Amino acid sequence: CRGHQADRSDGLKCLGTSSIPRDLYTPPPAMAMSDAEATKQIDQMVNFILSEAKEKASDIERKAEEDFNIEKLKIVEGTKKKIRTEFENKAKKVVTQVAINKSTAVNRARLRKIAERQEIIAKVKDQAGGLLAKKVGNQGEYKALIVDLIVQGALQLLEKEVLVRCRPEDKSVVEGCLKDASAKYADFIKKSCGATVSLTLTMDSKTLPASAIGGVVLACHGGKITLDNTLNARLGLVMENDKPEIRKQLFPVH
Repeated sequence: CRGHQADRSDGLKCLGTSSIPRDLYTPPPAMAMSDAEATKQIDQMVNFILSEAKEKASDIERKAEEDFNIEKLKIVEGTKKKIRTEFENKAKKVVTQVAINKSTAVNRARLRKIAERQEIIAKVKDQAGGLLAKKVGNQGEYKALIVDLIVQGALQLLEKEVLVRCRPEDKSVVEGCLKDASAKYADFIKKSCGATVSLTLTMDSKTLPASAIGGVVLACHGGKITLDNTLNARLGLVMENDKPEIRKQLFPVH
């Protein structure tokens, strides 16, 4: 036999009762559980359930906090990225606007500088016109100038008959220059190419406007072809051709 630790069937076997049918064998009734033990067992079950619930709740809370932190990090990073992008865009706009304002200011200053220089050059031209007007008052110098202006114009036209147009107040002076101008023209052609030519100069019925300083306008073929050799035109030509030198004298680079 296995002693007191063996179950009842084993004990029966030891006693030689193995031949007793199982349906005739009745195990001893279980002992009834006391109220204290039942309460204790219930408390243990309740504590176990509560412990499991707390642990589950803790897991859920930890998982929720992790998800919250991850989502919060995403939102924070997304917001930072959005703010950085907006700041970069605004910074680019500011830089662009500053460049535009600077370019505009430079262009305005350049245009103002050009306008002021043009104004000064115009004043110089007016002053030069005033000096020419004084020269016109000297009959001897003015008559020699008229002869040269007529000859220069005739050499460009190269016509046999030319009309001479002048200011009304210069009519007598110009009429007195026609013969000398025709002779000087023919002499120049003779010396230059050996040809003998004649030039017929006639006063034009038309006159120069009041704004003319002096000089003449030559015309041929019934006025279809004209050549402006007035002092105004010659002054404008000088101002245009010598503009670099004029600017250099007026606006030296330091």
